[in-house]
Amino acid sequence: QVQLVESGGGLVQTGGSLRLSCAASTDITNIDAMGWYRQAPGKRREFIARITTGGFVYYDSSVKGRFIISRDSAKNTWYLQMNSLKLEDTAAYYCNSLPSPLPWGQGTQVTVSS
Repeated sequence: QVQLVESGGGLVQTGGSLRLSCAASTDITNIDAMGWYRQAPGKRREFIARITTGGFVYYDSSVKGRFIISRDSAKNTWYLQMNSLKLEDTAAYYCNSLPSPLPWGQGTQVTVSS
């Protein structure tokens, strides 16, 4: 069973940057894309970005222009570069495959402080 491991979270001030990583334990086949999601306390998990196997990217309006999704296929790793962080970006961040999700990883916590 493929495992997804997110890392790179931490505490950062508003306007700062972080780069998250999503590593798969083995090659992932039969997926169309990898997506990043986040879940703030008391809220539902929400989709924020995806990158297809062809390299096409899509961002939710809440992060467009600030976040950049990328991948290193040789390393089975996906990244989320987060810039100009805001207080409302505070959440646990997760990655997962599309369209058929794998078991969710443990996520990585991002906390933005003023």
